[in-house]
Amino acid sequence: MDERLLAGTFVELADNLAADFDVVGFLRLLTDRCVTMRGVAAAGVLLVAPDGALRVMAASDERVRVLELFQIQNDEGPCLDCCRTGALVTAPDLTAETDHWPRFAAEARRNGYTAVQALPMRLRADVVGALNLFRAAPGTFDPIDTSVAQALADVATISLLQQRSARRSDALNEQLRHALDSRVLIEQAKGKLAERHGLDMEQAFTALRGHARSHNRRLSDLARAFVDGTETLADPER
Repeated sequence: MDERLLAGTFVELADNLAADFDVVGFLRLLTDRCVTMRGVAAAGVLLVAPDGALRVMAASDERVRVLELFQIQNDEGPCLDCCRTGALVTAPDLTAETDHWPRFAAEARRNGYTAVQALPMRLRADVVGALNLFRAAPGTFDPIDTSVAQALADVATISLLQQRSARRSDALNEQLRHALDSRVLIEQAKGKLAERHGLDMEQAFTALRGHARSHNRRLSDLARAFVDGTETLADPER
């Protein structure tokens, strides 16, 4: 593991603990860094919404985002178990989990994932979600890598809870509602950009995020402007 990248990641995550807190961008950074440093195929984050329902808030690619949605829609999977119990859930070989999660195990393997680890985002009894890591090959998860991933999940948890402490519970609930609305706008913008320029959904997200970063814009603000037609994006390079 690249120790400099790890240290830099903690700095980047800490830098996001500001008044202008972008939940979607923050959690996407978390999933991207987990893929880079842990060597997993994909990562996703589920958060508990104010109404108690689970929502997909970030994913390192489109395929795993759909798989996370599949878990929620079918009310089955390790990531849901993790959110509900607040405990680490590890499945080193999904072929052995057909009795426990029959639909999820089959769908995950169909998408090329054979092992999964779900890490709780919690502080004491307060569970806010789960960080979920997917691998293409079966096998045990390294304990040191697991500790690093849990530390990253803990940083994300503290940042979310810090916002609640600063703004009170009703303010955090409103922020999470806003984040969920932002997620919808981003998905709409991805679809519009993909259709307009003949991209797949992951290429569309990469183009949106790249434009937002290069113009120092919040991703959700850019998505809103693109969806309502007040801003256009040039044909992105693939």
